[in-house]
Amino acid sequence: MSGWHTGTLTELAAGLRARKFSSVELVRAFLARIDANQATLNAFISVTREQALAEAAAADRALAAGGAGALTGVPIAHKDIFCTQGVRTTCGSRMLDNFVAPYDATVVAKLKGAGAVMLGKTNMDEFAMGSSSETSFYGPVRNPWNPQLVPGGSSGGSAAAVAARLIPGATATDTGGSIRQPAALCGITGIKPTYGRVSRYGMIAFASSLDQGGVLTASAADAALLLREMAGFDANDSTSVDTPVPDYVAALEEPLAGLKVGLLREFFDKGLDAHNEQRVREALKVYEQLGARLTEVSLPNLPLSVPVYYVVAPAECSSNLARFDGVRFGYRCENPRDLTDLYSRSRGEGFGTEVKRRIMTGTYVLSAGYYDAYYLKAQRVRQLINADFTRAFGSVDVLMGPTTPTPAFAIGAKTSDPITMYLNDIYTIGANLAGLPAVSIPCGFVQGLPVGLQIVGPHFSEARVLSAAHAFQRVTDWHTRVPPGYA
Repeated sequence: MSGWHTGTLTELAAGLRARKFSSVELVRAFLARIDANQATLNAFISVTREQALAEAAAADRALAAGGAGALTGVPIAHKDIFCTQGVRTTCGSRMLDNFVAPYDATVVAKLKGAGAVMLGKTNMDEFAMGSSSETSFYGPVRNPWNPQLVPGGSSGGSAAAVAARLIPGATATDTGGSIRQPAALCGITGIKPTYGRVSRYGMIAFASSLDQGGVLTASAADAALLLREMAGFDANDSTSVDTPVPDYVAALEEPLAGLKVGLLREFFDKGLDAHNEQRVREALKVYEQLGARLTEVSLPNLPLSVPVYYVVAPAECSSNLARFDGVRFGYRCENPRDLTDLYSRSRGEGFGTEVKRRIMTGTYVLSAGYYDAYYLKAQRVRQLINADFTRAFGSVDVLMGPTTPTPAFAIGAKTSDPITMYLNDIYTIGANLAGLPAVSIPCGFVQGLPVGLQIVGPHFSEARVLSAAHAFQRVTDWHTRVPPGYA
């Protein structure tokens, strides 16, 4: 089994179909890697060993019978925000520590239908609220490039596991950058599709108008394969959009020559680390050499995206998390005196500090006397940001810039200063507010730590941003780099 873990998801799928190895062999090898590295990385909350081996055996029978799907036998993991029938779904919170979902999320069901084998559920910021994967009830996730550093959040468990090649691909979610930011800090590929492209049914809600499921993989080709299988209309999700899903894999080879790339002026500001900027600008030169045409564009309202997000997202989280009351499911305090005591202590003991902070902020901005001043104003500015993107895409095909202002930072470095922590998402939030597809790909290193390039496209242009990412990865090898000790 030596070396199989470095194969891409696409290569492993092809190898399984060619019967070069079995799914059971592959699953055993990845389970062994998880066992060997879990204590260091803390990337998983649950490992579904017996279920995975049973699914792998079934996959091998399907492969032998010639009835395989696109992902039959391929091992993956799910962020622990997606409901999985018979397997606990915690959202990284004490509140849901004992919650076992009675059904599969649509994303889980679609990937299972394509033949993927689930190895477990990955660690994450509690209820996806965080930029560093430090707020989990189960302890912080660690970055495989340096275990003293954060992997980014909130999908840090998925990102760390893929970067360390504990799995070839994983699902993730992105509310304000929670796929792209950990992809950048861990040196892998992560795509957030258009809002409505991937079903949110069975994905536990944080901020309903912003949350979107996506994938984390080593390469854009792998991301295209996974996304193709999980995207599509779902009648169970009222925000799902009924529009055909292109074959993202077939679209990867679209020529790049003549692609009009807009450089976001607001992203190359004083907050951007100079070394990060250098790596991004070197990547942009590669795009020029490949035939893309670069031009600077301005989105004047984009700098307001962080304050807008931290009004809208907490308001929606305050509403969504009201259901966790200690009555129907989830954590319940011991020996409550009365109903009020049951509510207050169950929520007080079940939620962590960051979740409480956002619930309180959201409740405040929605309260009588403050709704117009904060929430309504934030929604109006959100529309201005959306209009800025629309204008920009009138003259360019995609927008490019850095994914994060700095490389990965130390665990604990920013937990005492929420505002500084929130600013880590300054380059990613705009795409969520406008519901746009965006991908982060590795484009170099700063002092041994990965740097990410972000590509944003118009609504439902996932094929375009993935093909642009793939064109870069055909002529560079940043996406093939594996952290020391994990190769």
